[in-house]
Amino acid sequence: MVSKGLLVVVSGPSGAGKGTICKELLKNNSQIKVSISATTRLPRTGEEDGVNYFFINRDKFENMIDGDDFLEYAMVYDNYYGTPKEYVMNNLENGNDVLLEIDIVGALQIKERFEDAVFIFILPPSLEELKNRIIGRGTETLSDIDKRYGSAISEIKQVIKYDYAVVNDDVSRAVKDIEAIIRAEKSRVLRNYEKILSKF
Repeated sequence: MVSKGLLVVVSGPSGAGKGTICKELLKNNSQIKVSISATTRLPRTGEEDGVNYFFINRDKFENMIDGDDFLEYAMVYDNYYGTPKEYVMNNLENGNDVLLEIDIVGALQIKERFEDAVFIFILPPSLEELKNRIIGRGTETLSDIDKRYGSAISEIKQVIKYDYAVVNDDVSRAVKDIEAIIRAEKSRVLRNYEKILSKF
């Protein structure tokens, strides 16, 4: 019998470094599968369809909503974001761990449906550093920067709803923290009770 995979949900405010951390985590752990989200927003420079996101139009996204094809979805900064359901469920059933890098609204939807999922919140070292990172990306207008920075404080207050918080003041250290969390979660008695009893 194949052990069910672990669903790891990572989120945090824009500019906290979620994408960079997840990229390094996947580079170091080939057994973790990443779930690619779908979005109606336009690609940023360097982003590829089917690699960073599935970039689809609003009509197609809403048809997928009607077909219950998303594990979660939300409207964020005037664009839809969602997690296609089939890929995630198939991998979990086949024993693969799945990493979801999603916004807070989506993460809380997942929490209502998956009690066994592990929720990790990425924090910036400070709000000042967060703003510097958003500006440094060079991908947002001044209006977008103000909107994202203004949302950060209220988003950080949602950390209480997560299982773990990881401060991203050093990417390699943050990745090691997440790897340690995953190892600990895989050793929880409640996740392994039947397997343990079958051996003794």
